Amino acid sequence: MLCTLGRVWRLAVASVLLTLAPAIGLHALAKGPSTAEKPAETTIAVAQLPVQGQQVLALIYQGGPFKHDKDGTVFGNRERLLPLNPRGYYREYTVRTPGVGHRGARRIVCGGKQATAPDACYYTDDHYASFRRIAQ
Repeated sequence: MLCTLGRVWRLAVASVLLTLAPAIGLHALAKGPSTAEKPAETTIAVAQLPVQGQQVLALIYQGGPFKHDKDGTVFGNRERLLPLNPRGYYREYTVRTPGVGHRGARRIVCGGKQATAPDACYYTDDHYASFRRIAQ
């Protein structure tokens, strides 16, 4: 009986770890060591962004105005899914999600010295769990 409980416990812990792996930064565990992607390796064309994302991208190059106070603030890249750069390099912007009364999960994060002339921009629709570089 004790041996069976130990086995059940180990299976339960393994199941929880696999479920929580992306949220706690264990991406290799969640994806498997051979299929893990490099940070922000995939791309998305501007035309593939949701209409709200295309609008925000245009506003970024215009310098605003932005709806949310957090728009244009420093994005820390704590998840380390974007290429490593000094703090202050990345800025985040909210991409509105229709029907949601809060900021939602969609963002555009741009990096560069000038906010209106970014070196690169990235789109996430899962609140920083993954990013796709916006091909411009």
